[in-house]
Formats: sequence, structure tokens, C-alpha cells
Amino acid sequence: MAAAGRPWRVIPRPLLETVLHNYALHPRVPQPLLFHGPRGVGKSTLLLHRLLPRWSDQPHAVAFINFLHPSPSSPAAAPWSLLPADPASPHSLHDLRLRLESALEGLARAAVLCGAVGSKDVLAALSRNHGVSTALSRLLIPPATRSSATSVPARRSSSTSVPALWSRAVLAAVHRDDTAFCIGEGEATSCSMEEKAYMQEAMAALRVAKEVLGMQEGWRKEAIREMNRTGRFSRSLANSATDWPCLLLDVLSRAAEEEFFQPKLILNNVDVLRKAICEDETMVPAAMYHDSFIWRVIALGANEKCLPVIMSTSDGYYSSQAFVDFGFPNIFISRETFGWTPQEAKLHMVSEFFSEQEWKVVDEVLGPNPRQLSEIYMLKQKANSPEVLHDRNIEEIIDTYLAHLQVSVVNPAMEKALKMLQEFASDVREGKVPKIRSSFGAPWRHPPRDDNPDLSYKWAKIQLMDFIQSFVNTEFGVNYLADDSLEILDDPAAVAMMEVGLLYQQREPSFMRPITRGIQRCLARWLAEQRLQLNIQETLAFFWQRLIRGRSYRHLMKEVGYK
Repeated sequence: MAAAGRPWRVIPRPLLETVLHNYALHPRVPQPLLFHGPRGVGKSTLLLHRLLPRWSDQPHAVAFINFLHPSPSSPAAAPWSLLPADPASPHSLHDLRLRLESALEGLARAAVLCGAVGSKDVLAALSRNHGVSTALSRLLIPPATRSSATSVPARRSSSTSVPALWSRAVLAAVHRDDTAFCIGEGEATSCSMEEKAYMQEAMAALRVAKEVLGMQEGWRKEAIREMNRTGRFSRSLANSATDWPCLLLDVLSRAAEEEFFQPKLILNNVDVLRKAICEDETMVPAAMYHDSFIWRVIALGANEKCLPVIMSTSDGYYSSQAFVDFGFPNIFISRETFGWTPQEAKLHMVSEFFSEQEWKVVDEVLGPNPRQLSEIYMLKQKANSPEVLHDRNIEEIIDTYLAHLQVSVVNPAMEKALKMLQEFASDVREGKVPKIRSSFGAPWRHPPRDDNPDLSYKWAKIQLMDFIQSFVNTEFGVNYLADDSLEILDDPAAVAMMEVGLLYQQREPSFMRPITRGIQRCLARWLAEQRLQLNIQETLAFFWQRLIRGRSYRHLMKEVGYK
């Protein structure tokens, strides 16, 4: 960036910033806010570089969790990397749970240090939804004796009240060393001894609450294993996994007060939590954990009001389907953004970053996507440096960038989509796919009947090529609510393309389209390359698919002139 020209800067979006800022200014709100849109339109940049600095000063406190990267501000491994940085090690649900819980524990620490949360507040929140007497009795048993006892909780024989058990457990926790739940030497230096003792008691209470809920979750491990084995669903078992973060949300929401302590929770790339990998049979699946947590956030907001929760995502699932799965159209406050309009992009880009002639080419080929424009500008600066000997023409720079997108983004994503179609074929053979999804006339109705991987791969490839060809015929845009049939959402190829992040299912207006014009060109190039690689037999199979069973979504085409 230091070669030549101006450094890239974050350009304000006053209307969008005002909407998000006004939402977060309320100490408690009745609904979470869903901030969604295609990749690269600047959602994370807006939150990190424009809004987070405003919310970091007292009385505000923010927990920002980036589920895609361990560090909130860590950049992507490569430009426009739609897949995990290391496909061999996908995101673990255990790690994502730790990130969420650690961030909320940090907010709870801030609440304790400002005197907004005490031991009685934690006990009151814990007692509202949990029976804690047995777990507290077990906590008061010495560890050596406790470990030799059976894992099944015994009925409490003592008549000791819950507040008395709680006081004893908190007192015991105060004298235990725990870096996560203690007041550090540099903290609370201006407080009196009584105030510091109150804070230490509150931190010990949080530790006891976490141990109680962890113990209760441990008692349910075998039941969770059985639920995972049979494929059934239990709301109480699903909620046991989210008891601790939701308890912290409850405590923090009740402690929130305007101009005194105003906590906020930002979940960036929340779709990663829904798709995480969980290999532990004693843990609930990632999708169940995700749904349970969001359900309880919604319930807390509707019943008691919750601290502001902003969920940012690029997954098209959250643009329409999530509103159906979680109840009704207004279950979330929806804010969908598509970045700059062509007119806004031209205003910001010309003549500060591109000349008028360069902008015409960039806008025609790539469109106004902010991330792609910043990456093209970086390439342009490198091309203008003295050590570069190749052509500095903007067309040459764009061709280089499109080649990078093709090799590092689109081709790997299409391979992943092919694997998803092969899994669909396998599920059809095993009877896991509802018959209504493979109704008469569906192009994907007849996958291979045996488990030959070569036949399955060829079938998946033909299906994906057929879908891309149909998408080309619709000028890369269909209105999936045009005739209220939702037929395209049954198409396994469309689902796979959305899952890998190449298509985005937007809400208003209800179009399904490639996430950028550059990705659109790469998809057309992928189709041309695949057709050139077909042998005679595969060519005949492709033409037979197109003529006899081929997809046709022309009746769902977007209106003329929409971009």
C-alpha cells in the first residue's frame, strides 16, 4: 500500500451507521439485530473500524466475537477466501463455545468492576431456571471424596436452604486461586476494601455458577449421547449446552442501565457456529447449539428484554429461511446491505483511486464491491512500482485478479459443491431425502443407484453444469419467490452453491445471484472449461440432461434492468 497513490481508507456510510448505532444505544432491546449481506460489502469493516471505537468507551462495553478467525481483527488468509484457511482443520464447536463464553465472561468482569453485578444477582438468575441445591451440595464435598462418588446426583438429604449453600460455596470459591474469576492487582485500585470484597464475592459467585451448570451438563452426557445416536431432539438437553452463556446474558441484561453500564454482544460470521464440526458424542451438534442459543436470546428479549445483540453474516440462510425457522417474519430486526450502488462507488473511487477511464472498465467487469475494489487498487499500486516490468494496463491487472479468483476461490468452492452433490446422491440411496423433494420431473430425481464413486462424481458434475447453464440463461439472477413455488430451493445444486458461498439468497428483493460480478464471470468460465474437458460420452450425457431433464428457471428471471 505504500508504493504510490493514496492509502485505502474506510469510507463512512452515514445511514447504515446511524441505524446500527441507534440500536446499540439502547441498554436493553426486545429483538436481536441480524446484519446480513453478500461477502465483501464491508460488514466486518463497518463494525470493527467505524462502530466499535464508539462503543468501547464507558459506559459502553462490547464483546466482539469473530467466529471465522480467532482474533477479531485478523485478516483473511487470502483475498476472497470463501473456505476455511486450512480445510483439513475445520472450525471445532468446542473452540467456538470457548470464544463465546470467554467474551461474555469478559463482559461480566466489566459489570462486576463497575459494581453493576453482585453475588445475589447471579444467584437470582441461576435460581430462575435451574434447581441448584443438589449441585451446590456436591460442590461443597471435598474433591477427593467427590471424585469417588457416583456420577448420578443423589437426592439432598440435608434441609440446608439454597441461600445458605450458596453462601458457603461462594466463600469457599473466594479462597481458591482462579485467574479467570478474580480481581487482579491493577484492577479496582481506587475502591475501598468493602467495595473490593463485594467485587471478589461477585467474581466467586460467577465461578460457582459456572461450576454448577458444568456439573449439571455433565450429568446429562449419556442422555446427549443417546440423543445423538437416535437422531431425536430434546429441548432441555439442547439448552443444557447453552446454559452458561445464556445465564451471563441474563445477568448482564438485568444489570444494563443507561449512562452507567451498557453492554453489547456482536457475533461476527455467526454462520460458522451453525456449521462447526463436533466429533464428541457427549456434546450436542453445532446446529442444535446455534439454534438453542439464538432461541434463548429471542426469548430473553421478548420476555425480559436483552442487551443489544448484533449477528453479522454472509450466509443467505439468514436472509430469509432463518426468519421462518425461528418463528415469524419479524423475529429479528433485519438489516441487509449490498455495499455501494454504482453511483456511490463512482463518487468515492473517481478520481481519488481510479481515473474515469479505469473506473469504466472496473465497474463493467467487477462492479462496485468494496473488497474487490480495494484488492484491485492494491494490485494497481504494485503494478506502478518501479520493480514491476509487466504491463500496467488496468485490463491486464483485472485479468490477473480474475485468474486469481478463478484458481484460489471459485475452483475450490466448486469442488466442494461437487462433494455436496455426491453426498446428496448417497442420501437419496439411503432414503434420507424426502420424496417430495424428488418429485416427478425434477432434474436431480435419478442419481446413480449404486455407490460407485466415479458414477456419482460424473452425475454430480453433470448436475452442477446443468444448473450453471440454466443460471447463465437467466442472466445470473432468479427471483425465488416469483411464483411462490420455492422450487429452486429444492435444487441440491442451488443449495450447494449457496453453502460454499458463491451464490447469495437475498431477502429484499428476493433474488438469488452470484455474490459479485467478478464471481459471476468466473462461474461462466468454469462452465466453459468443464465443457471443453468432456469426452464424447460425457458430452452426450450433458446434452441429454439439458434436453430431457434440464433445468429451466427462466420463468423466475429477475426484472429487466436490475443489477
